[in-house]
Amino acid sequence: MSDDTAQLIETDQNPIPGNHVVGWFDGCGGKRLRYAIFKSDIPVARGTVVLLQGRNECIEKYYETIRHFTARGLWVATFDWRGQGLSDRLLKNPRRGHLRRFADLERDLAIFLETIVLPETRLPFCMVAHSMGALVALAAAPLLANRIERMVLLGPFVELSNQPLSKWTIRLLTRLTRLMGLGWVGTGRDRFPSPFEGNAVTSDPTRYNRNIDLYLAHPELRLGPPSARWVNEMLVAMNRVTRFEHLDQIKVPTLLIGGGNDRIVAPQAIENLGNRFRAGRAIIIDGARHELMQEADRYRMSALAAIDAFIPPDQDAETSGNAETAAVSLTG
Repeated sequence: MSDDTAQLIETDQNPIPGNHVVGWFDGCGGKRLRYAIFKSDIPVARGTVVLLQGRNECIEKYYETIRHFTARGLWVATFDWRGQGLSDRLLKNPRRGHLRRFADLERDLAIFLETIVLPETRLPFCMVAHSMGALVALAAAPLLANRIERMVLLGPFVELSNQPLSKWTIRLLTRLTRLMGLGWVGTGRDRFPSPFEGNAVTSDPTRYNRNIDLYLAHPELRLGPPSARWVNEMLVAMNRVTRFEHLDQIKVPTLLIGGGNDRIVAPQAIENLGNRFRAGRAIIIDGARHELMQEADRYRMSALAAIDAFIPPDQDAETSGNAETAAVSLTG
């Protein structure tokens, strides 16, 4: 499935990890989606991390995180969601974040697992997913029991927090917009590039500016505000996947990690979710903002310590059960 025309992009501050394969695969409805596999230099692979990005993210944003996993002997398989990164965009305005159906993301993930991850990477498979990617993982989780051994959800997008309107009002307004045939309409102004001061995603200026510089140098990777339909699809999915009847079907051991200073998804929403299903438990990292893998080291290393203690699943029970202890020891 690899294709010589597919490329990864780098900047001086963000070099491409070595030992990789990049290509395209056909997602749901024939959309062309870019993927990459990063192989560890350690001869015997310990397994593969399926890395799922959030909204307005791309493969390039995770090079630093990918290096962490490959240094541990893990391979990493990841792809750009439809409508973002270098995958096919969905509107004439390529900056508008859009989605026709949330189910399309679930189907894209299933195709990626079946056609890329299963034949081209190494067992066992674990999943690490951020924000919107974590919402997709949560939605797909009941069908992942025979493929994914363990799952880590970082800042899962299970609530639209700190909004001037209630989620029910936002859901009603965006649904009405869809019914009027205006689901493509944007939900805000594109204010890129925003200054570091006051941002909601990270307290680390170096990582923040590295990502801004990437999008300035390569605007084709970037998205602006989402469409009304995108917001409506997310809200409907949030409501569905947080119900007990859905959560009871999840058998994959799941670790949820939230930031104590997350203004996009309130930490209480993540804690509540962790208490609602048997396979899940939650850790909150005090002081961290939404993008845990882009955070300052004092927060990022806490999250990585928890992940490392949880995956891969070939560790002994005592080690794999110490995810919470690892995070607490580093945040303290």
